Amino acid sequence: MKFSIGYPLNSHGKSFYESVSPLMDRVAEIYFAWPGESSGRSAAGHNFGMIDYGATEELLDELYRFRNAGVKLALLFNGNCYGEDAMSKALEGRVLSALEYMDRTVGIPETVTTASPAIAYVIKKHCPEIKTRASVNMRIGTVQGMQYVSDRFDEFVLQRDYNRNLAHMTDLVAWCKENGKAASILVNSGCLRFCSAQTFHDNLVAHGSGVDMRYPIEGFSLNTCWNHLKKSDENKLAMLQSTWIRPEDLHHYEGLFDTVKLATRMHPAPFMVLEAYCKGSFTGNLLDLFEPGFASIIEPHILDNKAFSPDWFEKVLKCNGNCHKCSVCREEWRRIFR
Repeated sequence: MKFSIGYPLNSHGKSFYESVSPLMDRVAEIYFAWPGESSGRSAAGHNFGMIDYGATEELLDELYRFRNAGVKLALLFNGNCYGEDAMSKALEGRVLSALEYMDRTVGIPETVTTASPAIAYVIKKHCPEIKTRASVNMRIGTVQGMQYVSDRFDEFVLQRDYNRNLAHMTDLVAWCKENGKAASILVNSGCLRFCSAQTFHDNLVAHGSGVDMRYPIEGFSLNTCWNHLKKSDENKLAMLQSTWIRPEDLHHYEGLFDTVKLATRMHPAPFMVLEAYCKGSFTGNLLDLFEPGFASIIEPHILDNKAFSPDWFEKVLKCNGNCHKCSVCREEWRRIFR
């Protein structure tokens, strides 16, 4: 199993290529946002109205090195909202301009990942040689959901809320194989399972550069997850009830997925994440592997990844999602809280 890893929004002056080169044989793909464009994270190259004009040059230099090493490229246009441009010729022009510029520099990407059916249509129309991938932010987690957009998408990053339901994932992957589609999953998201504020948060992020320039509502915090977790010790159990898969348990997904996605675009230590999942083992605070990680909420304590029950994954597979009626995670929390 290989990995799709995200190019960091802030490299802090360090070469991402150099940092991951020791494990390059396990890197199948680099995914990245085009500077200035909204994606599933804040627009790269923009910060409170300031534009980093060197961001594009730095990105292309790094991508050139990855491509020469045999790593595939996946361009992100996966902002959750493009406002009034959502189905406009202007949006089409921005997408095609980025692809044209890449074609003249590092070569066109193998894949475009998007949460927009309109952008997928543009790629299919103008660049049919590029694979279109449905972003995890589309929350496609059923066969019907894939069928509805099967004419627009070649690949699907499946809804992370079903990551721990192997039987359900097996059914989805089987449909993909029968219909000439590819599937993958995101394995280290710290986001809460079935988060009721995900759409709101994704929309806000998509307009991040504009939101930064406006005064926020006094006292309002956009992070529903942080608000919930900090309210009580009982609420902190949601950290265990989420969608992540430990490095030690990833082998259970061998045969289902050739490549899985790691969230590293905003992670402070992307190589640590890649190394842990390559080794299938991690010693330390489990929360340090995720994006977001929530580690600061329980400081100075940690969740000791090596203290999990030997049968943790088997318990996860039996989970029926009725967390308010179950004590499994509460008991596990007592084991790993240090």
